[in-house]
Amino acid sequence: MALTVRLPDELEQRLDHLATQTGRAKSFYVKQALEAYLEDLEDLLLANAVLERVRAGKEKVYRLEDVENELHLDSPTC
Repeated sequence: MALTVRLPDELEQRLDHLATQTGRAKSFYVKQALEAYLEDLEDLLLANAVLERVRAGKEKVYRLEDVENELHLDSPTC
């Protein structure tokens, strides 16, 4: 899929410089940046959805102390 994006001059210059210095295509860095941004955004949206379910009482939560006790992580292994 082809996509055209207008970039501010300063951002385009930075991208040009990076591509020139590394010998990579500008599209490589645009794809990398978009992928990282989308991963972060997806994580944020999923976390917000869970938070809303917790606040609404629709999502069970556990205290760390209880989880450690259940998994026997509260006692030293030495």
